[in-house]
Order: sequence, then structure tokens, then C-alpha cells
Amino acid sequence: MKKNLLPLLIMLLAASCGTESNNVNVVDKNAIAQWAPVGDHIRTRWASQVDPAAPLPEYPRPQLVRKEWRSLNGLWDYAISLGGEETMPEPDGKILVPFCVESALSGVGRTLTPDDALWYKTSFKLPKEWKGQQIWLNFEAIDARASLWVNGKPFEGRFATEYSASSLNITELLNDGPLQEIVLKVTDPTDSELHPRGKQVLNPEGIWYTAVSGIWQSVWIEPTPTTAKIIGYDAVAKGIDGKIVVKVNSSDIRGDEDIVVRLRDGETTVASIKCNSVIEANLEVENPKLWSPEEPNLYDLDIVLKRDDEVLDWVVGYAAFREVKEIVDSQGKKRMSLNGKPYFHFGPLDQGWWPDGLYTAPTDEALRYDIEQTKAMGYNMIRKHVKVEPARWYYWADKLGILVWQDMPSIGESTHWEMWKWADDDTAEWAKGGVMPTPVRGRMPRESFMFNRSYLTPWRSIIDQHKCFPSIVVWVPFNEAWGQQNTRMVVQLTNRQDPTRLVNSASGGNSIKGVGDIFDSHNYPNPKMKFWSDGEQIDVLGEYGGIGWAVEGHLWNPDRNWGYVKYQSSEEVLDQYSKYAQELKETIAQGCAAAVYTQTTDVEMEVNGLMTYDREITKMDIEKLRKINQDVIEFANKIK
Repeated sequence: MKKNLLPLLIMLLAASCGTESNNVNVVDKNAIAQWAPVGDHIRTRWASQVDPAAPLPEYPRPQLVRKEWRSLNGLWDYAISLGGEETMPEPDGKILVPFCVESALSGVGRTLTPDDALWYKTSFKLPKEWKGQQIWLNFEAIDARASLWVNGKPFEGRFATEYSASSLNITELLNDGPLQEIVLKVTDPTDSELHPRGKQVLNPEGIWYTAVSGIWQSVWIEPTPTTAKIIGYDAVAKGIDGKIVVKVNSSDIRGDEDIVVRLRDGETTVASIKCNSVIEANLEVENPKLWSPEEPNLYDLDIVLKRDDEVLDWVVGYAAFREVKEIVDSQGKKRMSLNGKPYFHFGPLDQGWWPDGLYTAPTDEALRYDIEQTKAMGYNMIRKHVKVEPARWYYWADKLGILVWQDMPSIGESTHWEMWKWADDDTAEWAKGGVMPTPVRGRMPRESFMFNRSYLTPWRSIIDQHKCFPSIVVWVPFNEAWGQQNTRMVVQLTNRQDPTRLVNSASGGNSIKGVGDIFDSHNYPNPKMKFWSDGEQIDVLGEYGGIGWAVEGHLWNPDRNWGYVKYQSSEEVLDQYSKYAQELKETIAQGCAAAVYTQTTDVEMEVNGLMTYDREITKMDIEKLRKINQDVIEFANKIK
């Protein structure tokens, strides 16, 4: 391996890795020329920038970057058959990966029912220079369940799907020639079974949106050494004192290797350690530059695996110094701090949906845009609502500087809004043990193994794969009793897996007093708390607002749209938002430590967005909006 990886570092910092020449799919040029989005719904400006020969060409995993890789995004064969079939039928046409089959940008625009199977097939050329190395096939996310064949041979191992990434060693399934074939079978129960799905339903209406099936994040291949290699790492800053622990996960270690860990600020190495086969490195930086939304300072991280001065493997990522804690103000109210100072969290509920790509932003520029606009509006936080984004979204949150509350995608809909009443009832059975009563429609599994499969295993995977992003400061296991049960256990497991962040046990008023760090109430439309924790936890307003304005010419469905409250002009929306901001100050003075406004954009028939669904219209004067939001944050942070 070449020792000079400066181009790789530049690639990470510039976030521009990936070109058309990096794609190794074998696709007929006529198919590329004939590809076009389908359907008559509105689209974003970025839809026209999608290159069917190389969609989303950037390196997908910015916290574990390798120099050698090839994108498999592009046009694949697809077919839809009955779910019970075990071989792929004749293709129905081409689908543009990584856009889901229901989306306009897939070029298909078809609904997958729970009885169907969605088949994918592509061929790719394996680079000659990769001969003799292990080859890994990476899926960043597939919705929902998948089986894989490589060159007609089944991949026998299990792999994560839905909202988690999988790296599959396919070396033994490759043939001797340069051309390799992949076949993937996907089924998706959507809302007919309990599994992580967020707001996806087969019959969208109101706050429930179009189903997403199949591949919806990037696919790529990359080589690693057949000898010792780096599989992953954790980089955990110990508070704000400059101490950081890097735990390296490696495989095929013989015992005579060295691991070199370096932390760099630009060209300058600020900390370095060489460990003899030790997988935990303790580094210390004098006077570290702290990360915050105002100053999102990141340090580059190099991890080099060597044996007898020969570089076996080398990966690049980044780390940050920041600390999120609970503090108590002079009135005895619990609030949040960032880097040792009181810090009010204020931002929008971000659904992360797109009219052309549904779950998938058309381009990396589009992915970045929503975060940039949120900051321009004067917010310092985003609540990522019952969805997990591609890794590059969190990279942009880290790099641009915004706090993130990360929800677990719900495994089912709400049981009963009477849960709001039960939240204060310490005698309720579910409050004692964190186990919910039998839900309406009897669809919630009570057996622990079913709950583990449907909820705990995916949630653990999401935490494990995303705790490397410093912008994430709060985990939100449940929302509004949607699929909620075993709350105490889930909070304990979340804390055990990641003790560096706060836990908002159940956003929406169905929190359990004393369970988790945060007690969360929702109220529409006014910013008022329905419940308080009485000082036991940090009180937050997890959702409010929902000022609706259906902007003509920018609607998913011109004849059917919905909002919590509706207005007819930008001036009316701004006036009402300003009134809510004054009410919010009163709530903050009573002890509210954070607020989440609904929401970043319109989504399908829901028109509660700060922006239209196509991102063409910001519904309020952005400078006036920014001034209002900054005034709220400054007011809150002055409370001692």
C-alpha cells in the first residue's frame, strides 16, 4: 500500500470523492441514455443533476475511509415477482440504485406489496490490481429483508438491512474472471408487520408517507488485505480536557503488528501513539479546540496497521472534543449543557423525505442543503424524526455544526392517545416495569424474542454505527408510544452502549418519570408543556407548531393537503411563528430546556414545513426568522 495518503485526506475534507470512472457497473450505454424519472409529482432542482451513470458518487462512509473502492450505484436490472419464488424472473427493466422502487428517481415508480419480491441484478468488473485481496460488498441500507447471490452462489451469512449498513466478505464467491454478478432479493412488509419503518405505510395520508422498498442507500465494493486489517474503531473524547480514547477493531491479528493512531489539526499532528498489538489507544491534546454549532472543530484521525514497518492497512476518519451533560439552574430546574455551559437546544423536526427520491436525497449537495438552511434559519439543533440518514448526512452535520437528536425508526403505530394520561400514573402496570399494556388491534408482540428481533437488535446496530458522529447528542428510542414497550430496559441498554450522550426515553408525553435523562412533552400548535417531570429529569418540548401553508405550485397533491393550523401567506405564517416564539420564552422560563418546531419541509400531503417539499420556497423571510430564533436561544442561555 502506498504510504502517501494525502490525496485520501484531501478527499475526505473536500467531501468530493467519487467520479463516473469510479463506477464499475457493466451497463449498456443505451440504457443510460434512456433513463428518466417517472411520475408527475413535483421534484427538487437536484433531480436534473442526477447522473444515471454515476448517481451519488461520493465515498459513502466518511468515518472509515479507504483509498481503494468502487461504486456500484447506477442502473441495475430489476423484476417484481411473488415473494415465494426463489429465482429471479426475466427483468422488467432497469432501476437506478440507490433510489427505492417507489420513487421517481428509480425510474420505476411501482409499489411493492407485502406479497411481492423485488429482484436486483448487476454485473461489475473487478479491478485487476485487487487480485489476491479480500473483497467486501457494502450495502448502506436496504428496506427491508434481503437475500444475496454472487455468481449464482448464495451468501450464507446474515446481514443487517433497513437502517443499518452491512459489509459482506464475498471473496470466496467470486469467480476467476474479471466479470462478477450480483443478484439480490428483497421483501418488505411495510406496515403489515412490526419492524423498523418510521412513517412508511402502504396507504399514505396525513402524517404517514409513501412506502420505501429495496436499496435506498449507496452500494460499493472495496478490497482489504488478506492479512491483518482494520474493521472499525470508536473514538471517544473524555469530556473537554483533551483526552480521547480510540478503540481499534481489527481482525486476523497475528500479534506482532503495530497500530499507529494519529490525531491531526490540518497538517499538524497534535497527538500520536504507537501500540504493539494493543487495540485501545489513549491520546491527549493540549488546549483542544472544542466542537459546537458555532465552531464545529474537527480533528483528522489516521489509524495505520503495520508489521515490520510494512503498512498492512490504513483508514482515515475524524474526531471531535465536545461534552453534553445535565446541569441544574438556580431554580433547581435541570437543563442541558454543551462544553460546560448552559445550552438551549432549538431546532426543527426533520423527516428527511424528498419528492423525487423519497428516503434518498437526489445528490450530496441536496443532502447538505437542508442542514445549511436549518442553520441559516438560526437553529442549532435538528431532531431526526423516526428515520436514519446515510452516513454522509451526519458528516455534514458534524462539519457544518448542528446538534442532532437521533430517533429510532418506529416499529409500529401508536397504541392509544390515552397513553398521555397514563404517563403521570405511577401505579400503572407499564410504568412499574416499562412494559406497555396490550395495545389496540393486538399487534404488539409481548414475547421478548420478538421484541429483540423487531426492535432491540436494529436499535443496537443504529447506535453502534452512528455513535462516531459528534453532532449526535441525544438518543430517542421511542416516539409517541409508537411500538413502545420495555422502556426501562431500552433506556438502560442505550446508556450502557453509549454513556456519552443523553437519552430521551420517549418523545411525546409518554415518558416515564425517572427513566432516562429527558422528560418530553408534545403540544400542537402552541409551545406549552402538557407534562412536567417535577425536577426529576430535563423537561423538553419535543414537538410543537405545525403552521401550515399550502403553497400553490409546490404541492405533492394539490387537492389533498393537511396542516395542524393553516394560513394563506408568508406574512401570516411569520406573524404566527413570532407569537409562538414569545409563548415559548414563557415556557422556557418555567423550566423547558429544549424545543422542536414541526417541521423542516412539507412532506407529501403534510404542509407544515418551513420550506416546501421541493425546497424551492422558504415560507418565512429567512433573516426575520433567524432573528426570532436567535433571540429565543439567547433568552434561554441567559437563564442561570
